Amino acid sequence: MARGALWSHTDFLRLWSAQSVSAFGARITRTCLPLAAVLTIHASPAALGLLTALALGPGTIVGLFAGGFVDRSRRRHILIAADLLRAAILLTLPIAAWLHMLAMPQLILVAAIAGGFSVLFDIADHAYLPSLIGKEHLVEGNTKLNVTDSVAEIGGPALAGVLVQLLTAPIAIAANAATYVISAFFLSRIATRETIAAPEAEPASWLRDLSTGATAIFRDRLVQPLFWMGAATPLFGSFFLLYVPFAIRDLRLSPTLLGITIGVGGIGAMAGAALAAPVSRWLGLGPAIVTMSFAGAGFTMLVPLASGGVVMATAMLMTAQFCGDAVMVIVIILAASLRQTVLPNDILGRVAAVFQAAAGLCGVVGALTAGAIASALGVRETLLIAACGYFLPPAIALLSPLKALKSLPNPDGAHAH
Repeated sequence: MARGALWSHTDFLRLWSAQSVSAFGARITRTCLPLAAVLTIHASPAALGLLTALALGPGTIVGLFAGGFVDRSRRRHILIAADLLRAAILLTLPIAAWLHMLAMPQLILVAAIAGGFSVLFDIADHAYLPSLIGKEHLVEGNTKLNVTDSVAEIGGPALAGVLVQLLTAPIAIAANAATYVISAFFLSRIATRETIAAPEAEPASWLRDLSTGATAIFRDRLVQPLFWMGAATPLFGSFFLLYVPFAIRDLRLSPTLLGITIGVGGIGAMAGAALAAPVSRWLGLGPAIVTMSFAGAGFTMLVPLASGGVVMATAMLMTAQFCGDAVMVIVIILAASLRQTVLPNDILGRVAAVFQAAAGLCGVVGALTAGAIASALGVRETLLIAACGYFLPPAIALLSPLKALKSLPNPDGAHAH
């Protein structure tokens, strides 16, 4: 395959443009929702845990029901609808703020509904990419999309911090609604026709769809460990809902400085995206996943250990963001490309749905647990528990066949060692 071939793929460039715009705006919302809860409503750790849990909960529900729907539908149409519906629900926040009616129940409801449509978008997107560009271009495609995510990670949170400080968090969220509309426009311009899978002999059933996805996961010795890693990560990752109040209340960072600090992670993620293919060739694909996962867990430890005044604490957080995001993006790119390569296109939606359902359920459990632990032990102590838990995914990878996988298997299913 010629490197950089997707630069001449017009429809991929349209998809890339759509995801670039929505990714940027999504970072604004991700930063602004907890800031709105902390600064506007003065939410407690338990309330933040509930907010995060209800934002993640729809992922479980959508994962249970959406996989077969995605595989039997035109995935581009699903992406467009998810964009427009997210824009509509987010616009209710600045309207409520303008009417002086914004309250925690609305933040929770908006987070839940937008979260559900985001999961549907992610499932459809994961299943759509291989059919648009072909499996031979997946590493390049996933790398380009992750570079864009990295740029959004740099600019989105920093801009969100400035907007929150100059305006308010709800007004800043309005910017994200516009980005989803622009994303839908780019998606509508894709000309490649999709081929929908032929109807199956048995009638559609969400239980049967779930079983199909789960069976595909657990029958493949390379995908199965990716599933357990994908479940363990949000279990402890959702503890980091406490990152914002920890940085603002305990470490005394301003919203602008916090946004810049989070944005540094985007620079690291962009570096990681550029290094994914070289690192995979140097270490081997499986060893790269194992090694980079352990490195990411190690850098995460810097977050709960941050101390020593605003300058020192900010430096530690920025190091965790830059280095941690760099190595974890490598894992994300390689794991996604592996999953899309070894599994057939016509079940990718159902497999992604099972991944999302498990991640959503674990995220809900983690968020509620984090809120309870933080109320009992403190925010820093809870983040330390989460950082220790981040060593579980790389341990799973180390004990699996992934550690011996040298390169992406051929699309016909032959695993390379």
